[in-house]
Amino acid sequence: MIKESRHSLIIDMLMKQGSIQVSDLVEKLNVSSVTIRKDLTELEKLGKLYRSHGKAILINPYINNRSVSDKEKIAPEAKRAIGQQGARLIDRDDSIIIASGSTVHALARAIQPIHRLTVVSASLVVSEILALNENIDVIQLGGMLRHSSLSVVGQYSEKVLSKFSFSKLYLGVDGIDFEYGITTTDLREAELNRKMMAASQKIIVLADSSKFGRRGFAKIGDMEEVDIIITDPGISAKNVKAVEELGIDLIIAR
Repeated sequence: MIKESRHSLIIDMLMKQGSIQVSDLVEKLNVSSVTIRKDLTELEKLGKLYRSHGKAILINPYINNRSVSDKEKIAPEAKRAIGQQGARLIDRDDSIIIASGSTVHALARAIQPIHRLTVVSASLVVSEILALNENIDVIQLGGMLRHSSLSVVGQYSEKVLSKFSFSKLYLGVDGIDFEYGITTTDLREAELNRKMMAASQKIIVLADSSKFGRRGFAKIGDMEEVDIIITDPGISAKNVKAVEELGIDLIIAR
């Protein structure tokens, strides 16, 4: 089999499966492991796949830190629908905490309570949006400002959380990896998010479908700690099945 044909078959298999082991490629294509590794190296240089621990995957799972203004431009319609769906879950007399990220900004814009609502926020943008609604009591966490996300992090914020108990946490994440867990790109943000989870009765993750199969630098928590994931229709059938098998309530915002 010529190289071009192998490359085409490798990409085709990745499109269907998401990832594939080098050993499986050796068997399926009937070539040596050295040949497969050379093929994968070439395809990786072309940006067609990502090599990781003896296997190839369709995309680079590691996420670079980007500013929240850049993230706002990614999948805005999906994020708007996710935010609207998240807002529908708010009940009377809820006390909620909202983390940071462009998807929770969409949530904040969608919140229109017909009753008094108390919100604690790590995000300056979220607090500014919610401050326009007189039915919402906003508590802005203090601490060190993280410039890329326009949110606060640090021990001051973490200590304040020990004095609160929340019915719901709305959490934006940079990656959802079914083996590794939910992640972000900042270690300080991950630590604050863990404190938020410990203070909350229900953990709701807001994530567009591009976040699945991705992994940020800092782990927030295990998948088993998540109660609800709200995403868009772009989620694959494979990922839908994986979420359901974990017993997590999956809501697809249309």
